[in-house]
Amino acid sequence: MFKNEYPFTVIMQELLEIKRIQFFILLCTLTFLLLFIKKTFIEYEITAFQILDERGQLGFFKIISALQYLSIPVIYLLKFTFISFFIWVGCFGFGYRVTYTNCWHIAMVSEIIFILPELIKIFWFIFFETDPNFATVRAFYPCSLMNFFDFENVADKWHYPLKSINLFEVIYWFFLVAGIYVKSQKIYRQSMIIALFGYVLPFIFWLGYYTVVYK
Repeated sequence: MFKNEYPFTVIMQELLEIKRIQFFILLCTLTFLLLFIKKTFIEYEITAFQILDERGQLGFFKIISALQYLSIPVIYLLKFTFISFFIWVGCFGFGYRVTYTNCWHIAMVSEIIFILPELIKIFWFIFFETDPNFATVRAFYPCSLMNFFDFENVADKWHYPLKSINLFEVIYWFFLVAGIYVKSQKIYRQSMIIALFGYVLPFIFWLGYYTVVYK
């Protein structure tokens, strides 16, 4: 029995009981629906897109959108594969017998937290900021460091890092910790250290690398 006082442990235990294929299909479906709603009711309602539509020049952007829809499962597969590898290496380094499949499962179910900011973003632009431009939509990410800056005065290379560091990302870290703890049935503190070295530090390194190579 796992201790309920540990953050997200009970939630993660329940999520991990869902079959992998079923959860993956659910996650892809939710992402597809949210992307469709965002593009249909927010992006395509922007004045610039309406002008392009009137000129019959919106076809190219719709092709790009179609590719985005089709790429959802591929992107998820790649993301979970890389993240689970780093987590598995971390577990192996600390002597935890957590299989790569279990690490992949942990990375996948933890991803559900990122559905929330997409819902908030849709809600915000449909009911509050109802006449945004495309740059505003692209720069907006709920509860992120970007909210403390005027994105128009921030260099482009910093947009992605500032959006990536957000409340939901931190919650994602705790989901990973809880997942490692549930699957390993070992010490919670060591699960935190594994998540730190297996995901958080590589994530921060990636953001630093991104800002350096961005052109």
